[in-house]
Amino acid sequence: MKNKKYITFGFFSVAIAMAMFVSTAFASQGPTQEYAKEASRLESLAKFTKVISIVEQYNVDDLTIEELMDKSLQGMLSNLDAHSSYLTKKDYKKLTVQTNGEFGGLGITVGMRDGALTVIAPIEGTPADKAGMKAGDIILKIDNQSTINMTIDEAVSKMRGKPGDPIELAVVRQGEVKPLTMNIVRDIITIESVYSKTIGEDMLYIRITNFDKKVVADVAEAIKKHKEMTKGIVLDLRNNPGGLLDQAVGLVDLFVDKGDIVSQKGRKESDNKVYEASKSATITDVPVVVLVNAGSASASEIVSGALQDHKRAVIIGENTFGKGSVQVILPINDEEAIKLTIARYYLPSGKTIQAVGVKPDIHVLPGEVTSEENEFAIKEADLKKHLKQELNKLDETDKKSNKDLKAEADKAKKDEKKDIITIQDMQKDIQLKEAVDITRALIIVKG
Repeated sequence: MKNKKYITFGFFSVAIAMAMFVSTAFASQGPTQEYAKEASRLESLAKFTKVISIVEQYNVDDLTIEELMDKSLQGMLSNLDAHSSYLTKKDYKKLTVQTNGEFGGLGITVGMRDGALTVIAPIEGTPADKAGMKAGDIILKIDNQSTINMTIDEAVSKMRGKPGDPIELAVVRQGEVKPLTMNIVRDIITIESVYSKTIGEDMLYIRITNFDKKVVADVAEAIKKHKEMTKGIVLDLRNNPGGLLDQAVGLVDLFVDKGDIVSQKGRKESDNKVYEASKSATITDVPVVVLVNAGSASASEIVSGALQDHKRAVIIGENTFGKGSVQVILPINDEEAIKLTIARYYLPSGKTIQAVGVKPDIHVLPGEVTSEENEFAIKEADLKKHLKQELNKLDETDKKSNKDLKAEADKAKKDEKKDIITIQDMQKDIQLKEAVDITRALIIVKG
């Protein structure tokens, strides 16, 4: 411990000596902007070293210089922005496992909004989704530990764990008078990123839950499969937390044949990139309506914002999350690294996504469609037709057992839900119904 202090103070003395030497050189050579910048840099490093030494000597807890340095790096990176962080040996190893292998989790994507750990979106079919987590929920506690001043990486690390292990979250939700307690059991997270259904005889509904490496191929396959019947497309990106940039660019390219899709601008020239549409990749020109909400983030915002700027789609729903920055993992050595924001995304119009999001063309809040049925509005011809159908069902019942009928009904219901968006589906989802109505209008206008 004593030797470490000598080393620390020794470095401090050397730094001061260097600063004095540079200052003396300035006096003889005359101040320049470059020399002044270097002098300021050395003085700042000397100040940092001095503070480390004072804390090491007088702090109530006996912390090693390595521990103090780790805490310093964590504080520096977390104060840059909500997505930058210092990855210790343990954190870096966890990141590698999460990237290359399976892990147990809840199925939510989180981010920092106004300093609070906020749910960007629950992933469909995961434990968090089944437990009732919603986009915009603020996670106040994880297993009774406060998330205040907790980094995203720390929070994610605590929520991930062995499949089958329970976890308790305290959640603050808009409209609720007190925090909600959610008990969730971790599970292996598997995601169906793309699935499609038909709406009526001339519309295609495509839902994208996450931008993985197969999104563009799967969406293209769905469009080609239904190309003969499709006169309009509803693209659902609600509660989609994002994913791979190249898949977002490729998805827009399926609908846009020219112009910029998104640009990436950083401090270094090498970090600046512009992604453009190509005519050869475009496969359809039918009207498109995109559904978004507060859980649509990152890649989802690039897609919806680019299609909006190109006037290629009508955006319906709620303002998106506003996550438009680029992070990279930069190794310090074989065991440690930093996650650093190096650039921000900009839409074709030049607008940024970061902390702003994409504003929909038509703002529609979630909910069910409220309607009152008039039981006396049925026509005589419709009534007779309905009664004949019921008589036929009675005749068929005599020929089949109840067990067979139930099996057929269950199968029909399952098939219907799997491949078709029904009127009942739209009645339960007013945003979807609005999207279908707008798509229908665009089809009519197009002729």
